Amino acid sequence: MPAARFLTNAGHHVTGVDISDVQIERARRLVPTATFLRADATQLELPPMSFDAVVCLYALIHMPLVDQPRLIDQVATWLRPGGWLLATTGHDAWTGTEDNWLDGPAAMWWSHADAPTYRTWLQQAGLEITSEGFVPEGSSGHTLFWAQRPLI
Repeated sequence: MPAARFLTNAGHHVTGVDISDVQIERARRLVPTATFLRADATQLELPPMSFDAVVCLYALIHMPLVDQPRLIDQVATWLRPGGWLLATTGHDAWTGTEDNWLDGPAAMWWSHADAPTYRTWLQQAGLEITSEGFVPEGSSGHTLFWAQRPLI
């Protein structure tokens, strides 16, 4: 919510996507000037070249690994020339679950490749990686990518 609120307050048009009805309703209540879509991002269809930026922080890694390369390809098509992708990905390959995550009733799923694989997927989607860094978390971490769709 802080990012969506900040961006809308700065005059940007914001579209958020989440698979959870509860999170979408919460987002709509907290940032009423943004648009929020309840959808599975791996099945989402949006018009080509309709966004200046796509921010995918700590979401991709919770989607099935098999769907991630196609989603990255889709994101690249949604970006206008010169558009940016900011995404956190896995740093090391790992797939697993943690029951009762954050003391909740459900398991949290993780499914991620390693950073070199994400680098390849981003480049294969036609994006130019401008920055890559390690984001520590506990005993491991994630990789943060800045990638840009070329101007032409």
